[in-house]
Amino acid sequence: MAVYFDHRVEAPDSGGAAVLISWHSSVCVLAVGSVNASTGGCVDLYLQQGEHVELCHVERGFSPSLLQWHPTKPLLAVGWETGETILLSHPSGEHTPLPNNTHTACITVLEWSSNGSRLVTGDQAGVMAVWRVDARGKLQGSPLIKHDYSKPLTCCIFRPTAPAEDVAMLARAAVSGDESALDMFNWKKSNKGAVFAMGSQEGLAFYISAADGSVYSVDEQARSVALLSVESAVQKMWYSKRRAVLAVVTESLQLSQFSVGPEGFTQEISKVKLSSRGGQHTDVVWTENGLLITASGEQHIRLWDVELDDHYALSLDESLGFEKGELLNCVSFCISKQVLAAGTSMGRVALWHMVTVSDQKGDTKTQWKLQTPAEVEGNISQLQWGSSSHLLAVCSSNSSSVVILSEHVMCSHYSQQMAAVQLTPTQLGLANFNTNTHITFHADTHIRAVQVTKDMVAVWNGKYITVYEPSGQTLRSAGSFQCESAALALHDENIYTIEPNRVQIRTPQGTVKQLLVFSEVEGNPTLLSVCGSYLAVGTDTSHVRVFNLTRREAKPLGVTKNLCELIPDLGALRSVKCNASGSQLSVLVTQVNGRPDNKVYFYDIELDTLSYFDFFTGRPESSLALSDDSQRTRCEGELAARCPVSQFWDENEPRLFVCETVPVNSDLLRSSQSQTEKEDVMVVTFFVTQEHGLLLQDSQPKPATLLSLLALDTPYYYYICKLLFRRGGLVLPDLGEVGDQGQAVSSPAEAPLVPSAPQMVVRRALRDFVGLESCEKQTRDAMLNFSFYLTIGDMDEAFKAIKLIKSEAVWENMARMCVKSRRLDVARVCLGNMGNARAARALRDAEKEPELEAQVAVLATQLGMLEDAEHLYKSCGRFDLLNKFYQAAGQWQQAVETAETHDRIHLRTTYYSYAKHLEAMGDKTLALVYFEKSDTHRFEVPRMLMEDNVSLEIYINKMKDKDLYKWWGHYLESQSDMEAALHYYAFAQDYLSQVRVHCYLGNIQKASEIANETGNRAASYHVARQYEGQDEISQSVHFYTRAQAYNNAIRLCKENNLDEQLMNLALLSNPEDMMDTAMYYEEKGTHMDRAVMLYHKAGHVSKALELAFATEQFGALQLIAEDLNETSDPALLARCSDFFIKHAQYQKAVELLVAAKKYHEALQLCLDQSLNITEDLAESLTVSKDSTHLSEAERKELLEKIADCCMRQGNYHLATKKYTQAGNKIKAMRALLKSGDTEKIVFFAGVSRQKEIYIMAANYLQSLDWRNDPDIMKNIIGFYTKGRALDLLAGFYEACAEVEIDDYQNYEKAYGALTEACKCLTKAKSRSGDEADSRILILTHKLGLIKRFIQARRMHEEDPVEAVRVCESLLEEKDLDPAVRIGDVYGFLVEYYCHHGNFQQAWSKIEELRSTRPNINVSLYVSQTSLEALQNAAGIRLVYGNTNDAHAADDEEEVEEDENINH
Repeated sequence: MAVYFDHRVEAPDSGGAAVLISWHSSVCVLAVGSVNASTGGCVDLYLQQGEHVELCHVERGFSPSLLQWHPTKPLLAVGWETGETILLSHPSGEHTPLPNNTHTACITVLEWSSNGSRLVTGDQAGVMAVWRVDARGKLQGSPLIKHDYSKPLTCCIFRPTAPAEDVAMLARAAVSGDESALDMFNWKKSNKGAVFAMGSQEGLAFYISAADGSVYSVDEQARSVALLSVESAVQKMWYSKRRAVLAVVTESLQLSQFSVGPEGFTQEISKVKLSSRGGQHTDVVWTENGLLITASGEQHIRLWDVELDDHYALSLDESLGFEKGELLNCVSFCISKQVLAAGTSMGRVALWHMVTVSDQKGDTKTQWKLQTPAEVEGNISQLQWGSSSHLLAVCSSNSSSVVILSEHVMCSHYSQQMAAVQLTPTQLGLANFNTNTHITFHADTHIRAVQVTKDMVAVWNGKYITVYEPSGQTLRSAGSFQCESAALALHDENIYTIEPNRVQIRTPQGTVKQLLVFSEVEGNPTLLSVCGSYLAVGTDTSHVRVFNLTRREAKPLGVTKNLCELIPDLGALRSVKCNASGSQLSVLVTQVNGRPDNKVYFYDIELDTLSYFDFFTGRPESSLALSDDSQRTRCEGELAARCPVSQFWDENEPRLFVCETVPVNSDLLRSSQSQTEKEDVMVVTFFVTQEHGLLLQDSQPKPATLLSLLALDTPYYYYICKLLFRRGGLVLPDLGEVGDQGQAVSSPAEAPLVPSAPQMVVRRALRDFVGLESCEKQTRDAMLNFSFYLTIGDMDEAFKAIKLIKSEAVWENMARMCVKSRRLDVARVCLGNMGNARAARALRDAEKEPELEAQVAVLATQLGMLEDAEHLYKSCGRFDLLNKFYQAAGQWQQAVETAETHDRIHLRTTYYSYAKHLEAMGDKTLALVYFEKSDTHRFEVPRMLMEDNVSLEIYINKMKDKDLYKWWGHYLESQSDMEAALHYYAFAQDYLSQVRVHCYLGNIQKASEIANETGNRAASYHVARQYEGQDEISQSVHFYTRAQAYNNAIRLCKENNLDEQLMNLALLSNPEDMMDTAMYYEEKGTHMDRAVMLYHKAGHVSKALELAFATEQFGALQLIAEDLNETSDPALLARCSDFFIKHAQYQKAVELLVAAKKYHEALQLCLDQSLNITEDLAESLTVSKDSTHLSEAERKELLEKIADCCMRQGNYHLATKKYTQAGNKIKAMRALLKSGDTEKIVFFAGVSRQKEIYIMAANYLQSLDWRNDPDIMKNIIGFYTKGRALDLLAGFYEACAEVEIDDYQNYEKAYGALTEACKCLTKAKSRSGDEADSRILILTHKLGLIKRFIQARRMHEEDPVEAVRVCESLLEEKDLDPAVRIGDVYGFLVEYYCHHGNFQQAWSKIEELRSTRPNINVSLYVSQTSLEALQNAAGIRLVYGNTNDAHAADDEEEVEEDENINH
């Protein structure tokens, strides 16, 4: 929280009432326009503390109307009500008037361009002028533009230009080869010769509005165009660069938004009436991000977010010091601090801090937090934030002057059981905890710093230090001296102040006793801190040093240390503190980038070493370790992503250190107010020693009702309370909370008007000293040692430190420490010394829980540490135990919420327990709700409301629950109210109860109707019993049947000889009743067919068959036989099969024989009667391998017989299957060959892997069209190869060669096939003997002939003569034709002679061929072209008739030859 110092401006005597205020945007100068009824008006300039700038005073006989500062230069434009406009320069006071003939009416528009090179002026007569101002701030002659709109002008804004291109980015793009980027740097190519713009350009176009609602656009070329029009006078305008939208607010508070096109075209996109009073007194403020804020003298401020299209209102809070009915008149928003200030009608300045928070989904939301107000006099009419974010100018309507509020951090200090806290700019609250006294001290000047000791209080106002000494309930001055020192420290009777390069040690009267000099390299001291008898000093060059103050003169410890050498990226020191022994120095720093460092550094003066704890990761540096892994994990979870903001050492214990930390994204890190109300502040305590480094001792959240930590002095933390300012006094926010002294703090409503001594500092005991606050020093030291050794895990030393302590309170406190350290072994010892058997038992029972946190939570519960127990249960995820904890603590709402969100398995149980609790508390209405949620209301609610029958009946009728209706019906029946009971039984659809009541009332007919209509079995049974009792047998049987009580119905039918109904009832009933009924029929000797059927249905098949055979019921036998299977009696099966054979039912007989495992008889019956063996029958005849009825040989014999039978019937596939199962693959292959299924033959041969089967498959495949199917040819070759039938494979290759020659004349392929055949025969030579040799000789001769013919054809082009000679020699071979067709040789010669024109020789070769083979078809060997050329040359026509016949005959010979080959 901050304190606002009020500086009233030093107005001159001639000044009147202030009406205008305006801060410069960058210089701390305030312009104030005043009006005096007698002398006119004036304009004055003031500095930040209200000092008047005497040279800058302008006075006229009329009033000023507008003030507008130049955006960068200290140049003020002042408009007067007569139209005069001047430019006032600060601090020289030089003023330059604009030409007098420009404006003749009151100035209403003054607006500078963004860089200040243009000034727009406008008046009430409608005259607008634009002026040029040079870089020195001098006006350049006449106006650039002057335009008369003939209507009052109201508002003007300059249109911002788009940001200029990023030069660095363009340079990188140009280097990478981007031509467009290169063109931007080339003035010849860029924009037709325009110079490339380096940096941002000033926008000279603007919008100006008139009183009739018109808005005009004026561009750089001074062209004015009517842009748009609204309904009333424009009060404010705002332009969105991102969306190119112009927003307009009128005096009637109508908000309109217009989309502005590049050519000046506008389109209205929204119009809304703002819900406010409106009028001349409405203060309207636009922020840069499009937030519209209005204050119109109401009790709230209205905000509209134009960008997000959202609106809301802010109001005052009476509990913070505002009064009921207080009105908000004016507003001002500080962009840098994100603080909204509003002036009220009762002289208060309300402050809202804007905070942006993110939810779990990542969505951001803006929140406004109202802070404590500052107070001035009168009704505030204007206020404005200054160029420095801590300055706020306030103008009151009923006060003649202006007040400048200067924001300062509230100063405070603690030392030697004395605490001082600033309450107001001139007021201190002092607390002496030794004497338990609190006093309030009023200083004569503003308080900017305070330091205290037990005997002295020093106050600094910025220029002087005043020293006071306690005197009863007040302070008396002991000395005062001038000092400009911003840092101040006290020790004993010495005052420590700073000057450049030295620290001064003064007496209370200001006399310098000693100088502590620092060199220029070490820098100027800026930070002073005293702890115990040691002084820590930090300089502006990040050097630190510690001085020993125990002697008469201060002595340095060690050397001055430059922390820049140890800490990377160190910018400046934020805080320097030393411990009570002067051995350790703790430092908080700011990084080079200006952000606070997340680490707290510890410099060991004796060892000259630096260590740190990083709050961003929640861990110390790698060289230091925590006591155990669990502590390290806890640190990382609780302390990660945080930053330290303040630090303190214990006043007396040198090992104990504490600091306050906040999240890294906290607003505190961006704020200059170190005492701002902090959210989520964690107070972290460490033990710091040379031997063990940094050890986390405790971490706990700062109490919400307290402002900040002030000091650490074992056994207490000292906190500053939050303040609420009320007119006439102060109150504390922790209403009704009991402080450490046991006195309740007054609430605001009960606070006195002038509280004499508000208690601003409260003490909170350390975790280890709760309950031991008043212990003696020996116990205190023992507890500290115990806590230290417990932290490092040295249990021997820990118990040694407390072995002499006998107090149960101390042991209980140590047990509480075990909750934080999670040392259950130590806790057991503590509980034993406490004698707390219940807690020890609970802790032993908790050992069954797998989570350590759950066990520790049980200990915390037993010790009354309920918040810790709750946190532990949540951290380990044991929400079931947390649910029980809440129930035991009576926190039922939390228990229900936990069950609903995390522990749904116990949800109904929780509802039930809560309902029982509510019932015990007498809240039956709410108990009903939770009994219903737990689904136990059907029993619990009637029990609970049993004493209140009326309420119970109303509840039952409201719930409309069948179970409740039934219960209520039973209750009414017990009260003999039968009619009402029947009524509720009908609602419950409880038909049994209805029938029972009707029968009781003697209305059996109605009961019968209900039973018949509903079909309810219980109701029908009850009616049947009633009819049986009345000997109405038929009705009784009927209702027994509807009740499915068939045994009772059967019993009545047998007793009353109702045989006709008996059969149907027996069939509906169970097998026992069927057997009983069948025996009944058999004994009577009638209806034997029914007996057989019932025996059969009951599963007694043998009995049914015997009875059927005995009575010769062949139809029944047919039905019974259908249910016979292999589990039936074999003798019975054989008997049935004989019966079916006798009656020519062979198929059924076969099935029964198979079931009887008489396979041979069944198979013989199939053969004898020519029964078709289906696959199902064959499978039933097949005996499994593990069968004991047949041996393996007999089983295979049976399978072969089945296969033989299938072969006879032509079922080859089934025969193959059975032969295969019998292991006879040869017969299986033969059966498969007969089927002609090529695919299965190939597959079977592949899986059989037998030589004979391979050969059989290959022989079969040769009978197919292997010439046109490559797969068949491939399989033939593969099977012959696998079957090692090389001679057969050779024969196949010869057949292939003949096909190639006869069909395709392809002697090359034929030669290859014969070569393969020769190879096969060569391999088979050892097996076949002489026969193979003769075949090889024949093949070799054929290969030679074919090879000669192939060579002749190949050498035709190169050596045709040799080719002819070879062919002639081939014709001389006697056995040429089997190898090479003679026609092919003659055809080659004829083609050769025709090609060379030797037709005579060609004709002779044809004649020679025809003489050798008279019936040959010449056209098969000689091309048609050659034949026609030969006929034309010889003049002879060949006769084709005989030739064709011969050709046909030759074809037939070839076909027959092929068939022979195939077979």
